[in-house]
Amino acid sequence: MSEARFAIGECFVGDGVNAAHVNTVFGDRSGPAGTAWATALGSPSAGHVPFVAVLRPSLPVKPLTLFVSKAAPASDAHGVHIWGPAQAGVAGGVADAVAEGVIPAEHADSHVIIAAVWVNPGADDAEAVYRNNREATCEALRNGMSGMPGLDAVLAARTSVSNPFYTPPA
Repeated sequence: MSEARFAIGECFVGDGVNAAHVNTVFGDRSGPAGTAWATALGSPSAGHVPFVAVLRPSLPVKPLTLFVSKAAPASDAHGVHIWGPAQAGVAGGVADAVAEGVIPAEHADSHVIIAAVWVNPGADDAEAVYRNNREATCEALRNGMSGMPGLDAVLAARTSVSNPFYTPPA
């Protein structure tokens, strides 16, 4: 049996309004990840209602995954992108991570995942939102489980900080 883990991962995939930014927490149901999972599910706030990600109605992905939106729905269309293609992408990405062995199959019922997901209010392509969230979720889990990024990469990047929304002047 594989060692139980507590792993935090991050990944950004795509560009423009349909890009995906996913942060993941993976851990044992009986540990801090399980406590955070249950607390978040039972403590929704205005515009941020965590929900269990499903592959289809009444079929939650395993490990059970809590989808937490980083952005309150700004419109009906934005809400549809959150609840539809972004959720489907997260569920698919978790299933991919299990199928690929990133998450050991024996942890499917003993562990949980929290996925904090950014969906841009201007998203306009459901298929791109789906693809980007699926890839970002699997990669965030892979990064978390492998301890990525390494400290050397972090230190090397400290002189060239940037993100899709801001790059400091040189």
